[in-house]
Amino acid sequence: MTPITMVEGRRIPLSNLDKVLYPGTGFTKGEVLHYYATVADALLAHVHDRPVSFLRYPDGPDGQLFFTKNPPPGTPAWVKTTPVPRSEDLSVEQVVVADLPSLMWAANLVVEFHTPQWPAGSPAVADRLILDLDPGAPASVVECCAVALWLRERLAADGLEAYAKTSGSKGMHLAVPLEPTPSDLVSAYAKGLAQEAERALPGLALHRMAKALRPGKVFVDHSQNAAAKTTAAAYTLRARARPTVSAPVSWEEVAACRTPSGLVFLADDIPPRLARDGDLFGPLTDPGRARPLPAVPGVRP
Repeated sequence: MTPITMVEGRRIPLSNLDKVLYPGTGFTKGEVLHYYATVADALLAHVHDRPVSFLRYPDGPDGQLFFTKNPPPGTPAWVKTTPVPRSEDLSVEQVVVADLPSLMWAANLVVEFHTPQWPAGSPAVADRLILDLDPGAPASVVECCAVALWLRERLAADGLEAYAKTSGSKGMHLAVPLEPTPSDLVSAYAKGLAQEAERALPGLALHRMAKALRPGKVFVDHSQNAAAKTTAAAYTLRARARPTVSAPVSWEEVAACRTPSGLVFLADDIPPRLARDGDLFGPLTDPGRARPLPAVPGVRP
């Protein structure tokens, strides 16, 4: 019989709690659910009022992985959804993970949480900018850190403050809180930054994804600012051999990184970090930290 748990008055069936999802460490589904319950306050702040897409991996990272934006079959009626336009004439519903019960319901599906850069109700009007730093072997997160530090200074020159987190995979994400801005303008600005990084760091940074150019360099992926794109949320677990987390990091940690393992954080690392440092991505949820996007040459607002 599938056990039922009560979370803030909601009945949630939990299944296969002893199932090993992360073969690299033996981390089970029950431990996944415990992790999300422990970090719920921090994670919920970053998915708040945003349509969520799920990368599902119910049999672990070596099993079938599939990306879904539609509410999964059997989604409880109490789980909040929001309309998201797919075209001029069509919109569909997507889940909004609004509270602890909906977080635990989603976590039981075994998912990565991905969100767009805009909130529900304001499609294609971004309140953050994202740069995804993706290293091509033999480059690693160490090289990402060097590019991140350059980008931080460049953004600061435009009056923007960047915050860093690991991707939970090989690279890093930089996020910048913005006053609400059309996604196409944010995309154009982010592309310009990536191009500047390539010119300033020609042996290290790229603004194009071409595989032939990637070895030993860091692709500054600006494309996730497009309205239709999403990025792994802060504190989500990733579908990897070990239960790695997309974990916010301090700029001191970025500057001090000398080995790839220096910025790898597993589920068990996150609660102590939150207790010690608080939510290092917290400023992104503070409207007072948002700044206007600088004008983009050649692009009309």
